[in-house]
Amino acid sequence: MAKAVEMKGKASSAAKNNNQSKKKKKEFWKKASKNVEKKNGPPVLPPKIPQEFSSNWKALQALLKAESSLPVSAATSSTKKHKNVKKEEKVNGKETPEPKPKTAGPKINGHVKENPKKKTVKETETTNKLQRKEKKKRKLPEDGEKPVVDSKKKPSEETVLEPPKVDLWFDDVDPDDIESALGPEAGSIARQMQGLPVNGSDSVDKVLVKDKAFEGLTKIVAMDCEMVGVGPEGEESILARVSIVNRFGKCVYDKFVKPTEKVTDYRTAVSGIRPENIRNGEDFKVVQHEVAEILKGRILVGHALHNDLKILFLDHPKKAIRDTQKYKFFRQKVKGGRPSLKLLCESILHVKVQTGEHSSVQDAQAAMRLYTMEKKNWEAAIKEKYSRDKKEPPKGKQLPPSSSKTASVGRFML
Repeated sequence: MAKAVEMKGKASSAAKNNNQSKKKKKEFWKKASKNVEKKNGPPVLPPKIPQEFSSNWKALQALLKAESSLPVSAATSSTKKHKNVKKEEKVNGKETPEPKPKTAGPKINGHVKENPKKKTVKETETTNKLQRKEKKKRKLPEDGEKPVVDSKKKPSEETVLEPPKVDLWFDDVDPDDIESALGPEAGSIARQMQGLPVNGSDSVDKVLVKDKAFEGLTKIVAMDCEMVGVGPEGEESILARVSIVNRFGKCVYDKFVKPTEKVTDYRTAVSGIRPENIRNGEDFKVVQHEVAEILKGRILVGHALHNDLKILFLDHPKKAIRDTQKYKFFRQKVKGGRPSLKLLCESILHVKVQTGEHSSVQDAQAAMRLYTMEKKNWEAAIKEKYSRDKKEPPKGKQLPPSSSKTASVGRFML
């Protein structure tokens, strides 16, 4: 019981203290408001009665009428007086800021909405810049138009994406068939994927001729000739052009020959010879002599060389002749008795020659390239052949009498 009484006493004393503090606060604020009224006068309160609103409105209308009824000179004088007053205030050092009228915003749901704050100069500049950037956004150029590039901007290092390589699944198909069916681009892609040279004279030259190589005469040379037809039906042939290339495919001799008889068939579709080519050509005997001097002491490479030597009325040691038509390995690979130069180039070099008019220079280069590919094996086979021929005497020949006598003497002594 005693504890309960003590608790009640404490609660009553706390309540009394709260009431006293509230009274003190009220008295303080009353005194502060009286002091403010003494200094600044009574506060101007907004109108509350409708009569006060109407009286103010009437006073404002009367003021406006009075200003409109004044003449122009009076109005200007009043403005001048107002300016003079302002100047005087500035001179005295007391500038009274003019109160700016507060404009209330439109009412929304019974509440007055405040007007949005005016943007500063910086804010307006930033908004203008953003608008300009949006306008200057890159647009896709239309057909025939070039994309606009700002000269002020530094060129950014953009990674150039390479086009993806096409995986061809038809590796065994001939690229020429692909080209005829799908177009030249597909044919070139097929050749690249199969490791074949692209069609064209440049690609053929890259295969047949070595770049930046020696351009003079070498120990091994290749030769090819072009002929034209003479006689009643052009069946007989005479020399029209001779071409010789060195070991690297570089042309060292190429001359047209003046015909010794009347030409009845130029065979232009095959030989590539036209009347204007041989009309002012070199004399046959001069060409014959020059070619013989070049071939002397050198290995001669060519295709069906017996025809070329026959038309030139020249001979060459059999040991120094390398004929691509008669080489055993080439015949086995092509599976033919006398393979053409065109077939050998397609199957071994993967190059197309003699597609149109023949060129004696290109034919000589092709024969030389075929030889250089098989040079080691070819030369080893020739060495083996001639060494065997030296050891074994030819069939049908008997030993000399001296040797037979010695052999018989030996037998008798035994």
